[in-house]
Amino acid sequence: MAKVGIPKEIKDNEYRVAITLAGVKSLVSDGHTVYIEKNAGIGSGMTDDEYKAAGAKILPDAASVFGESDLILKVKEPQAQEVPMLRKGQLLFTYLHLAAMPKLAHDLAKTGATCVAYETVQLANGQLPLLTPMSEIAGRLATQIGANYLERPMGGRGVLLGGVPGVEPGEVIIVGGGVVGTNAAKIAVGLGARVTIFDLSLERLRYLDDVFGGQVRTVFSVGHYLESLLPHADLVIGAVLIPGKQAPKLVTREMVSKMKKGAVIVDVAIDQGGCIETIKATTHSQPVYEVDGVVHYGVANIPGAVPWTSTRALTNATMPYAMKLAKFGYQACLDDPALNLGVNIHEGQIVHHGVLEAVGTPVAAK
Repeated sequence: MAKVGIPKEIKDNEYRVAITLAGVKSLVSDGHTVYIEKNAGIGSGMTDDEYKAAGAKILPDAASVFGESDLILKVKEPQAQEVPMLRKGQLLFTYLHLAAMPKLAHDLAKTGATCVAYETVQLANGQLPLLTPMSEIAGRLATQIGANYLERPMGGRGVLLGGVPGVEPGEVIIVGGGVVGTNAAKIAVGLGARVTIFDLSLERLRYLDDVFGGQVRTVFSVGHYLESLLPHADLVIGAVLIPGKQAPKLVTREMVSKMKKGAVIVDVAIDQGGCIETIKATTHSQPVYEVDGVVHYGVANIPGAVPWTSTRALTNATMPYAMKLAKFGYQACLDDPALNLGVNIHEGQIVHHGVLEAVGTPVAAK
């Protein structure tokens, strides 16, 4: 039986935790031992006493959790002080987004641990079951955040996205019609904004046109059409994803320079490097900066702002896979094709082709 460890997240303003009380009960009832760092669940509304009542053992610090555990469950990628705590043969299951962080990819490889990334676990139909719940939240929050930063005291143009009778609503452009883009559009349409979604899949655009009943404008491709519409946008949401790979830069610096002063960009693709050329990663503590008078929001852990909701949505999806990893170890990755695609690093090698393409390390034989 496995020893499963859950450290407290230490990324800037990250209040999520990798397990709920129900998750602890499931693992313990399966015969596993669960170690949780002191106060790891406080930000998500779960106390140490509640975890203990569910069957977990509370440890005083991260070093103790990493030291005791065969399987580490996290939410965000290991931070600099956590990487040395990993060891050969240990399993790490978390969001990694290594294509945008070559140094971390190489550092994790050196630990000898097997690192399985939530965001590259992929079903046969192409769905990303562990990314989807956070994409739903990030998409919905992207519109809320954009609406907030459009307010004049926040540095924006002073536009109310929904407008009012007699005054036109704001223009929202969403680049990418996947889970993030669809959820961003839901909130934007609900607020009463005018919404345009760009995507390269006609099938996806047909779906979006159908589900939104003509309430959004769908545009195939990007290029010329995107360039011509951006100067009219009040809010641009980057929502492009190529699993495991760096996001393509679809909005250039020149395009940004032609946008309205006080317009807002929220690039949800920042985890994979961003799809806006002028974007850079920011934090919840310092979320925005300006380029050519355009407000840029590049927080890489957007769902961390609503941890009560995010933790529960995430663990609903991750726990069935975590249970397999606890029971069967790395063998679970060999037996489950979806989990196998989640393996980014194994036995000192970077083995995910999308990550390899981004960080330039020779592929290892599996």
